[in-house]
Amino acid sequence: MRQKGQTTTLEERVTIAERTTAGQSSREVAGALGRPLATVRKWRQRYQREGRCGLSSQMGRPANGALASAPAEMRDALLELRAKQPGWGPQTLRLEIAKDERFAGLKIPSRARIAAYLKEQGKVRKYERHEDLPELPEQPAQRPHQEWEMDAQGVTTVAGLGKVSFINLLDVYSHVSIDSHACPNVSHAKSQEYQRVLRRAFIRYGLPEQISLDHDSAFYDNKSASPFPSGIHLWLIGLGVQVRFIHNRPPLEHSRIERHHQTLAGQAFEGQTFADVTALQRSLQARMLFLNQEYPTRALNEQPPFRVFPQARHSGRPYDLSTEEQMLDMHRIYTYLQAGRWFRQVSSVGVFSLGGYGYNATTQFTEQTVEITFSATTRKLTCLPEKGTATLQFDIQGLTKSALMGNALALPGYIPYQLALPFACPNTTF
Repeated sequence: MRQKGQTTTLEERVTIAERTTAGQSSREVAGALGRPLATVRKWRQRYQREGRCGLSSQMGRPANGALASAPAEMRDALLELRAKQPGWGPQTLRLEIAKDERFAGLKIPSRARIAAYLKEQGKVRKYERHEDLPELPEQPAQRPHQEWEMDAQGVTTVAGLGKVSFINLLDVYSHVSIDSHACPNVSHAKSQEYQRVLRRAFIRYGLPEQISLDHDSAFYDNKSASPFPSGIHLWLIGLGVQVRFIHNRPPLEHSRIERHHQTLAGQAFEGQTFADVTALQRSLQARMLFLNQEYPTRALNEQPPFRVFPQARHSGRPYDLSTEEQMLDMHRIYTYLQAGRWFRQVSSVGVFSLGGYGYNATTQFTEQTVEITFSATTRKLTCLPEKGTATLQFDIQGLTKSALMGNALALPGYIPYQLALPFACPNTTF
C-alpha cells in the first residue's frame, strides 16, 4: 500500500467517488485502490459534500509553499540541479544539496518536502494509474476458430531477400496454421500490414470469434496509462471479432504462436534462397497447407489438424471483401467505446491527444488532467477538466468506416488460393 502524503490522481479520486456511489465502504475502496483509509475517507467526504467539483486536488501549502522555511538560495539551487540532472529524484537532490558548502550547518529539507516542492514548481510528471481497455475475460478455447493468436516474429534474415519480418496467425484450439505474411525490409510491421493479412485469412477461413494480440503499438496505445483503442482494434470490433490483449509475456501466454514461428521458419525458408518476396510467400502458403493436412502434431496425438478437426477448414462466419463496408457495424464500436474512460493531460498550448488525433481544449485548461468519455447516442467525446464542473464536448475524429477500413482493396497479389465457397476442396493449389 502506498504511504500517506502521496498525491492522488484525478482518476483515483473519480474512482473513489464512483465506488462510493455504488455503495462500497471506505475500507473496501481503500483495499481495491491500495490507498490509506484516511485518504479514501477524505475524498469520499469531500465528494459527498461538494459533488464532482470537490474532486479537484487542493493539497500542498498554497500560502507559503512546500519549502517556505528553506533559504531562497537553497530553493534556487534545487531547481538548478533538477534542470541540469532531470533524472535525479528528491532523495538524490537532497544528498547532493547537503554537500554544498553554502548550506553547511543548515537543516536540509526531507525527501518528501523536496518532492512536494518540485511538484509545486511543475518539475515532475503527473502520475497516471493504468486502466485497461474493456475486454472479455480470458477463457480456454473449446472449439476451432474460437480464438486466433496473431504475432509478428520480428526481423529474420532470408537468403536472397535480406531482412524480412513475418506476421503469423494460428488457431489456438485446432492448431491450424491460418496465415503467414512476409514483410520485406521492415523492422516493425505497420497496422496496414496486419490488416492485409487478416483480410486474407478471413477470405480463406472466415471470421474467428476472437483474436489475441500483444501490446504492439499497431494494436495498443502502449504509451498511455489509459490507452485508447487503435484503428485496427475498432475495425475488428466492427466486424464482430472480439479482441483480447495478453497480460503475460510468453511462454505464460502466446506460447503456441511463439513455437509456431520456429516451426514455420524451418519448414518454409531456413536454408533456402528466394528471388523475390512472391516466391517466399508461395513457400509459406505451401508449407502451411502441408502442416495443416499432413504434418503430425504432437498435441493432436500425432495427427494433422485437418484430419482431427475437419470443421476447422472454415469458421462458419463468412467474410467477403466486396461487402466489408456493409459488414462493418459502427454500433458495435460505439457501444464498446461507451464502456471506456480515458485520462489525458492538456498541454501548455491547450491541446490533448486521443487515438492519434489532437483536440483543442484551449489554454484555459493548460496542464490540467481531463477525464474523457464517449456517448454512443451523440457520438461525441465529453471531457471533464480536473478543476471545475464545466464539460467540453468534441466530435470524435477518425471514427468513420473509410478511416477504419483504410485501403480495403490493398491485398497482396499472391493470394490465388482464396476460394469462391468456404467449404471448397482443401486440396486447392495455393
